[in-house]
Amino acid sequence: MAKPNYQFEKRQRDLAKKSKQEEKRRQKLADKAGNASAEDAALSPSEAGLPTSDSELPKV
Repeated sequence: MAKPNYQFEKRQRDLAKKSKQEEKRRQKLADKAGNASAEDAALSPSEAGLPTSDSELPKV
């Protein structure tokens, strides 16, 4: 009967753990980027500092 290779098993667990942490990190970054763009899109033109009518546009 063959002996169990504990180092291999530990290395596989560590690799799985690292990949799971990396996936969580990527998800957090994606959520943060998604929230920032959603907040920008949710602003009304007046809140964003943009003119809301033609009378507010500068005369050229």
